Amino acid sequence: MREARYRFASGPRRTASNPFANLWIWLFALPLAMDYKAAATGDSHAAQILLVIPVVAAGLVLMLIGPRLRDRCALRALMTVSLMLAVPASVFTQWLQQNTVGQYLRVLLPFALFQLGFIAACRPWQEVRLEQFEKALFWANAVSLGFTCLYGLVVAGSLADVRYRLVSVTFLALQGVLLHEFVIAKRYTALTLGMFMATVVIELLSVTRSLVVGTGLLFVLAVWMSAAGTRRLARALLGAALAAIMLGTMAFAAAAWFPDVAEHWVQRIDFAKLSTETGMDPTTITRLAEMRDQYDQVVSSPVSLLVGEGYGHDYRYSPAYLSDLAGQMSKKEFYAQRDWAAGHNFWVYQFFAGGLLFGLAFPLALLYALIRCSITYRRWHMHAPDTPQLPVLGRAILMTAALPAASIGGNPLGPRFSGLVFGIGLGLMVAMHAQLSRCEVRAATRAATERPARERIDAMAS
Repeated sequence: MREARYRFASGPRRTASNPFANLWIWLFALPLAMDYKAAATGDSHAAQILLVIPVVAAGLVLMLIGPRLRDRCALRALMTVSLMLAVPASVFTQWLQQNTVGQYLRVLLPFALFQLGFIAACRPWQEVRLEQFEKALFWANAVSLGFTCLYGLVVAGSLADVRYRLVSVTFLALQGVLLHEFVIAKRYTALTLGMFMATVVIELLSVTRSLVVGTGLLFVLAVWMSAAGTRRLARALLGAALAAIMLGTMAFAAAAWFPDVAEHWVQRIDFAKLSTETGMDPTTITRLAEMRDQYDQVVSSPVSLLVGEGYGHDYRYSPAYLSDLAGQMSKKEFYAQRDWAAGHNFWVYQFFAGGLLFGLAFPLALLYALIRCSITYRRWHMHAPDTPQLPVLGRAILMTAALPAASIGGNPLGPRFSGLVFGIGLGLMVAMHAQLSRCEVRAATRAATERPARERIDAMAS
C-alpha cells in the first residue's frame, strides 16, 4: 500500500528525533518473516538463530529510543502486568517443575517476542514512526505469505502434503489489515485486491476449515466496527454485501482454477467421508485429546493448579479419547504421541503452562483490551470519524483480533514471527487507545474550564 495511506490526515508532520529509527523498525519486523520450521540439522538451527538476533537487538534499541510514557493508562498497565505474569514470572514455574531448559526456552521465545513487540510499539510514537511501523508490518506479513507458500511448494511433494505448509503464521493478521481497507476504509487497489486473492487461493489449497471461520469472524468484526450508529448501519451493510460478493467471486474463481481442491473441500465438510468409526472428525478428536491431557495434568495437584506445569512441559493425548480414534490410529501410535511445544489451543495451553496465578491473566486481559478498544473505535468513528489516530487503531484492532481467530485451529504464539507481529499489533492498539483517552480527558478539562467563563460573560450581558 502507498505510504500516503498511513499518514495522518491533519496537522504537520513532526520530525523524528532518531534518524536510524526506521532502520531499526524494519530490522525488528522483517527478518522473522522468512522464518521456517527447522529440520534436525545444525545448519537449520544456526540459520534460525541468525534470524532472531537482529530482531531482539532492534527491539531492545526501539525500547531505548522510544518516547517516554508520561501519562498513565489503565489499559496499558493491565496488559503490562498480565504479560509480566505470563513471561518473566514463568521462571518460577520452570524452577519449580524442573522442565528441560532447552524445551522451556524454545517454547518461551515466541511469548518473549510478543512482550518485546508490545513494549516497543506501545509508546507515544511520532506520526512518521507509526507509518513506518505499519508499513514494516504490512510488508513483513506479505513477505511471510509469499515465503511460506514458496517454501512449502519446494519442500513438500503432493497436494496432500503441501497443504500443511502453505499457510503463513500471520495469515489472518494480513487478512485483517486487508479487510480494514475493503470494509471500513472502502479502498480498493490492485495491490490489495491481488494480495487478498492470493490469500483466498492459499486458503482453498490448504483445505483448512478453521481459517475460513477465522476470516469470517474478522469480516464480521470489521462490519461491526464500520457500522457506528443507526444511520450508518444500512450503508455499512451495503458495503459489507459488496465486499462479500467480491470475496465470494474470488473464492469461486479460485475453485474453478483448482477443481480437485474444491472436491477435497466437499469431502472435508462432509464428516461422513472423513469420520472415524465412531462418527467423529479425527482432527477434532486429537485436539480434544490434547486439551484434555493438559487439563488433567494441570489440575492433578494444588501446586500445578496454582502455578501450572510450565512452558515446555510434556503432554500427550488423553486415554479417554483412544476409542474415538478406532480405525484411524493404533494404540501404540496413540500412546507414542508426546509433545512439549505450545499446544494447539492458546487458551488451554496458557492455563496448562501458568495455572491460575500465571496463566489466566494474559488471555483474559487480551480479550478485555480487544473489547474495550473496539468499543472506543466505534464511539469515535460515530462522533469524530476524521480523528487521525482512528485508522491506525482500526488496523491494529483487526490485526490483534486475528490472534483469537487463529487460535481456533492452533496456537498463534507457537511460531516466533506470529508472536512478534501480534505483540506489535497489540502495542499499537493500546497506544492508540491511550492517545484517544488522553484527547477525551483534555477535551473534558477544556470544557470544564471554559464553562465558568461563559457563565460569567452571560451574567454580565444579562
